[in-house]
Order: sequence, then structure tokens, then C-alpha cells
Amino acid sequence: MQQLQAAFTDMIQQHERLVYKVCHLYAADAEDARDLFQEIVLQAWSGYQRYRGDAAIGTWLYRVALNTAITHKRKKRKYHSAQLPDMTAIQMADELDSADAEAYKLMHQMIGTLPPLDKALVLLYLEDRPHAEIADILGISISNVGTKLNRIKDRMRKQAQPLL
Repeated sequence: MQQLQAAFTDMIQQHERLVYKVCHLYAADAEDARDLFQEIVLQAWSGYQRYRGDAAIGTWLYRVALNTAITHKRKKRKYHSAQLPDMTAIQMADELDSADAEAYKLMHQMIGTLPPLDKALVLLYLEDRPHAEIADILGISISNVGTKLNRIKDRMRKQAQPLL
């Protein structure tokens, strides 16, 4: 049992940033993100012994994190536009000129208003995950990944055009 706990702890530590990204994208505020992180770890632990190795461990954890986050959001029954942590915005703003920084902020605000599945899809896409892996994580077909991404991009372009 101790070996299992050590392996689980190592897995969480290796993929901690991935889980935090999901938390901050789906949580209403910092406190909600911390609660969601704990909930994801709890769900991952309860399913860890049943992990069969069909997918990479990071892919499996991503799926657990997204499913838990979506369920968590539904339980809240309140719609909050998720915002990125302030540190990310500050770091990106330092690296971008003011026009690009504004476009970056707008893009993340728009992502925050997407339905849960679309938000997860965009998050995975922005991490340069291959379409096959995105399909596996979300439980949709590879062609559906491409189709949904194109539709989301088109919608976001149309929404952003008058604002830029």
C-alpha cells in the first residue's frame, strides 16, 4: 500500500501544473480552485488502483481532472466566468506588447465563457496536444475534435473582431 501511495504522489507531483490549469479554468475564484484541486486528487486516488494503463498516465489524469471539474461546475449551479490566475496574466503581459496583451486577455475571457466541453477542448488544443489524444481524453472522435475546434475558432474570431 505504501508503494502505491508513493507512486500516486509522484504522479500527482509530475502532473501538478496540468491539474492546476484545469482548476483555474473551471473554478470561480482561488478558493474554489483549491477545493477543486483537492476534489480532483481525491477522485484520482479513488480510481488510481483501477488504472489499467490503456492510456498514458497523464492522459488518464487529464480525463479525471476534466470530468471532475465539469461535475464540480455543474454542482455549483452558478455560472461564473472563469479567469486565469493573475500571475499568468502578469507574466504574459511582460512578454507581449500592449496590443497583444489585450488580445491575450480577451481570448482568455472568451475561453472562460465557453461551455465545459468546448473549454476543455480549447485548453487541450492550446497545450499542443495531438487531436488523437484530445479525442481520447474527451471521449469524442478525432474528426469531431477538428470540427469542434474550427467552429470554436470561427465563433471566437467573430466575437473578437469588433473588440480589437
